[in-house]
Amino acid sequence: MATDMKRNHLILTTILLSVGLSILSPARVFASLEDVKTAVLQEDFSAVMDLCEKALRKNVGDEEEMFLYYLALSQLYLGENDKARGNFQKIIDGTKDMDLYDQASVGVISSYDIAGDYREALKRAHQLLMQRPGSNYLSLVYLKIARANLKLRNWEPARRYLRKIMVDFPDSLEAYTAKQLLEEKQFFTVQVGAFLSQERAQQLMEDLKVRGYYGYMVQTEDKKGNKFYRVRVGELASLDAAKKLKEKLSTLGYPTLIYP
Repeated sequence: MATDMKRNHLILTTILLSVGLSILSPARVFASLEDVKTAVLQEDFSAVMDLCEKALRKNVGDEEEMFLYYLALSQLYLGENDKARGNFQKIIDGTKDMDLYDQASVGVISSYDIAGDYREALKRAHQLLMQRPGSNYLSLVYLKIARANLKLRNWEPARRYLRKIMVDFPDSLEAYTAKQLLEEKQFFTVQVGAFLSQERAQQLMEDLKVRGYYGYMVQTEDKKGNKFYRVRVGELASLDAAKKLKEKLSTLGYPTLIYP
């Protein structure tokens, strides 16, 4: 089931894939970047952290920045936001690789987004856009701006950036996400399930009804045309109200996610 963290992971994993994976050597006796990237793609962030920390205690030379980047990434997904932000910032302050600069900057933005500080995330994203208008990750920066605006109920600026992604970067991963977000209504809701089976979605709605909550179904499709049935609760005017509902539903054992 999608969550904000998984969604951020999908985006950042796309960045990692662009770096490429080398064939692992069975004779290697210490961690390499290829080992780290493999662990990232396996979503084993505890292993990523361990490998990077061990590597950074050695003299890894020109690869130090990349090990530090993956360490920060693992910290981000393991909930160590402050540590992640600090390590991303070290890269920003010292690197001469502008693609890595952009990736680390997106990491900082993500750390504020995950922490719920959407104003700071929006501020940082706009700063990056001004500094790096020719970034290779411009579609991702636009998406960060749009998402922060959505959470702040700045509906029109959010939609403007989502449309810009679809026009300027129609083949990007972000374009698919932008299309989905443009279909969202201008209110907050809490998603408690997403299924390929309509029957399972209906069962969840019945379970919610027994517990005193009205759930409704939203049908979406992925790029391959696979249908997903998303079960949501509430049509709320404020993010605070959505957070309170999310907490209540989480205590009942539902995996929750606020939309948009």
